Amino acid sequence: MKFIDMFAGIGGFRSGLEQAGHTCVGYIEFDKFARKSYQAIYNTKGEYTAHDIREVNGKELPEADIWTFGSPCQDISIAGKQKGLQGSRSSLFFEVMRMLDERKEAKKLLPSYLIMENVKALLSSSQGWDFATVLIEMEKRGYDPEWSLINSAQVVPQNRERIYIVGHFRGRRTAQVFPIRRQGTDLVRTNPKIEVVGNTSPTGHKSQNVISSIGISPTLTATDYKHPKQVAIKQIGNYMVNSKRKNPEAGRIYDPTGLSPTLNTMQGGNRQPKIIVRACITPGRVTKRQNGRRFKNQDEPSFTLSCQDRHGVLLKKGNNVQIRKLTPLECWRLQGFSDAQFKKAREAGISDSQLYKQAGNAVTVPVIKEIGKKLKLFDAREDF
Repeated sequence: MKFIDMFAGIGGFRSGLEQAGHTCVGYIEFDKFARKSYQAIYNTKGEYTAHDIREVNGKELPEADIWTFGSPCQDISIAGKQKGLQGSRSSLFFEVMRMLDERKEAKKLLPSYLIMENVKALLSSSQGWDFATVLIEMEKRGYDPEWSLINSAQVVPQNRERIYIVGHFRGRRTAQVFPIRRQGTDLVRTNPKIEVVGNTSPTGHKSQNVISSIGISPTLTATDYKHPKQVAIKQIGNYMVNSKRKNPEAGRIYDPTGLSPTLNTMQGGNRQPKIIVRACITPGRVTKRQNGRRFKNQDEPSFTLSCQDRHGVLLKKGNNVQIRKLTPLECWRLQGFSDAQFKKAREAGISDSQLYKQAGNAVTVPVIKEIGKKLKLFDAREDF
């Protein structure tokens, strides 16, 4: 089927739906850096495009079977000011509804499917009225909505719960999408309980709790993708426990054998997830000039910098360990984008800060692929 990618970002919807066999005929994206990445990653020649959805008239859009959109979530997210759908950004949802009205008035074909993605907090925003409003507004335009809360940890090693709403145009024979089953398991979180299974702090400080996701977040690893395993989000410390900074997230340290925490746009400095690594000089070099890898403690002076060596310092936290931030490439991988796609964006001149932001704003590609595989229009002579 043909689809239009609204609030396109770097094309998480597009990548997933194209992998499921669908074709993009247009995209709308306001952010200039996201547009630059999008145009570098995909062949957009000849496609409809617009910058500001508020200036688009629905009757001008090309015909498409699917409209996808994940209107900005900042006003709904628990990390934002929680103004709900009345906020200046999250209210852009109503622009999509306006364009449906404009197409109807112009007697233009309406899409058979609407697919919306947003943060889990949409379910409770404004005491639940924002979620109810979304469903009601879709219903007013002739769409029967179904929805599911899906954790990206089912298909990538990242704990990322998002609400997916699929609107079916009433009167057309569309296929039911949810529940999505993957390898015999529902692609939804069925057990909301968060279980603390251990603690790495000598004093039992809650910042060093190890959280289990057994029964919640089976994940696929790079080497064992055919057999989902239960993997925990393993927070093993926080180097800013005594800091006066209000956001404790910045100092959290994770074990790389567990799931990644939910990626955000990482704006404001030092908010990239940190993981433990081996502390040493020249970590990527096979042939060493010295006897063994070298490392230093937190309070010791750095090695002499050179144009070839990469350096790290050791952080004293129980046993000496080094921490590092996830790289932009790793964040893109955690959203299901390919290394080739990341390379195209980087070669287009996108900065690391924008690459982090774009990963945090994206939808998880493999989740969209699974949804896309369920989309179907039935001929009047076919049975469901």
